[in-house]
Amino acid sequence: MATRSGDSNVRLTGKTEAVQSRSILAPVLSGQQVGTLIIVKLIPSGSRVKQGDLLAEFDRADQIRDFIDKKAQAEDQNGQVLQAQAAEEAAKAKDDADIEQAESALTKAELEMQKGELLSRIDAEKAREDLDEARATLAQLKETYVLKRQAAKASIRILEIQRDRTRETMAHAETNASLMQIRSPIDGIVVFDTIWKQGNLGEVQEGDQVRPGVPFMQVVNPSSMQVHVLVNQLDLFALKIGRRASVHLDAYPDLVLPGRLESIDPMGRAGDFSSELRTFSATFSIDGSDPRLMPDLSAAVDVHGSTGGAGQ
Repeated sequence: MATRSGDSNVRLTGKTEAVQSRSILAPVLSGQQVGTLIIVKLIPSGSRVKQGDLLAEFDRADQIRDFIDKKAQAEDQNGQVLQAQAAEEAAKAKDDADIEQAESALTKAELEMQKGELLSRIDAEKAREDLDEARATLAQLKETYVLKRQAAKASIRILEIQRDRTRETMAHAETNASLMQIRSPIDGIVVFDTIWKQGNLGEVQEGDQVRPGVPFMQVVNPSSMQVHVLVNQLDLFALKIGRRASVHLDAYPDLVLPGRLESIDPMGRAGDFSSELRTFSATFSIDGSDPRLMPDLSAAVDVHGSTGGAGQ
């Protein structure tokens, strides 16, 4: 809404907002379905913070316990992998020795067959049977050798997959535990959001439960603030980019800050009382700063010399 103050001024109403701010969300945990998270530590609203300062901490007992459990499970599974690998190495060594022994038996049987003219008919038949048996034994050992290696490789791979999955879950739990501590992404002032908590609207406190992904506070840069206002179509033509203004805060009547019209949204929306009369968004920058100047404060903007040139 806008009102006229004399013939030269237009008064617009809106709310203050930070040019630079970061929304702080309750952590979203990886690999876990969590209904709510409990706040165990919370910085007071209005606190000045530096980048990296602790803003909030959520209860991470479940994540730490999960990490410890998965770490022990992963170590046990890794032991199973090593045991299976050692067993396969021993079985391979035995199979290699059996094949070497069978190759020696085949060589010996082939040498016996070369004495055919010197052997009796019975001994020659026995030598041929020994040769056939040696060949069959070696062929069977070589065939089963490949199958045994493939089966052992597959069995070990299954154990490795189980171990790696547990390690991945363990890594998720470790990451989730670190996410439970939220630190400031920028220098600024802490401002709490009003959210739904346990069926009521309010600001969060220590001990409250917050759903993952819900924004519950902001860190704003108080050195750069602006006012967002709505302008009706009738007053739009009296405004020009660069127009100087005075910003008044409803909560602090004695505080007046200089401002400047920075932008007007060219796409208006239908008015509340007439579809033909449109409303436009406009943004005024605020020069200077004051400790009382915070986001979401109701503000009035007096635009100076609205009938004159820009910058007047």
